[in-house]
Amino acid sequence: MTATTDRIRHLLADGVTRRAYPGAVWAVGDTAGTQEAGAVGLLDPERPGEPMRPDTLFDLASLTKILAVWSTIGALWEADRLPLDQPLRTYWPEVVAHPLGEVTARHLLTHTAGVPLLAELEQRYGTDPAAIRAGVLREALHRPPGEAVEYTDRAALILGYLAEHLAGQPLERLAATGIWGPLGMHETRFGALPAELTARCAPTEFDQDEGIRFTGIVHDPSARLLGGVCGIAGAFATAGDIARFLRYLVDPATAPARPPAFGAAWTELSLAVHTGTLEPPRGLFWHPVPNTAAADRIWTHTGFTGTAMWLSPKRGRWAVLLTNKVYYTTDRQPMADLRDAFRRLALP
Repeated sequence: MTATTDRIRHLLADGVTRRAYPGAVWAVGDTAGTQEAGAVGLLDPERPGEPMRPDTLFDLASLTKILAVWSTIGALWEADRLPLDQPLRTYWPEVVAHPLGEVTARHLLTHTAGVPLLAELEQRYGTDPAAIRAGVLREALHRPPGEAVEYTDRAALILGYLAEHLAGQPLERLAATGIWGPLGMHETRFGALPAELTARCAPTEFDQDEGIRFTGIVHDPSARLLGGVCGIAGAFATAGDIARFLRYLVDPATAPARPPAFGAAWTELSLAVHTGTLEPPRGLFWHPVPNTAAADRIWTHTGFTGTAMWLSPKRGRWAVLLTNKVYYTTDRQPMADLRDAFRRLALP
């Protein structure tokens, strides 16, 4: 055990003691692969004999936006099937004559599209997936495109719909066959999980209405409404699978014989600021860690359930931290502080 491994384990074990989460799994590596990894805590406090394990499956929440949507959109862009700066109405018939038609894919990827900030799918459109899709694509904009950076789940939902339109396949298949399969991410999939995988899935929040704790069922209400598969959330994975994904991003030469459908060009384009002087700065779905120098910038994406990943392109380093913090609380701040401390140890 290295000194860094020991410090990370101590930090994350302290999070278990303070009930920030029941348990955590982490990995840190570079172009050569995983250099340090571990697991702390319990899979489920109601099953005290079962520790958190390296092969525990986690509800990734918004990391789905990167693993499924960003990567699939990148594949379409690299295949010259997705112009980033043309209004969507020029190549997507569903949004012609609707406000969304004036938005570009780059607007959506930088959260500057001006689409409504909250999903609120059931309240606005009901429970029928076709009606939800139609409502989302026809909704009025919150503000003019390009005016402000405002994070919204709708950006990923819309881009997921766009990828399905351009490719003529469902998002689940696009991600599985074009991204996850080629990278050997054989544990990664959209939920709900089958019983044999649910047994080693980290549980999340207790649902008072249903009287159940979500385990192998996506925590995000919009994703559940859409059958567990959408651009917002819904994917489950292990830390090992995410490590394979991140290693490929820092060094595409590590790709297997059948590489994924996107490559270095998309990653390089995405890991740069695309929002000019607008604050906070954004890449394409990735965002820079505050106060990291432009020449050595660290990029990150996080998930509401307690998940996060980081990239340091200049150093060829990456890190992933998976927890089920919503088991105890939906308060963001304790986990935000712990993530920052972990990142400082993992990518000093």
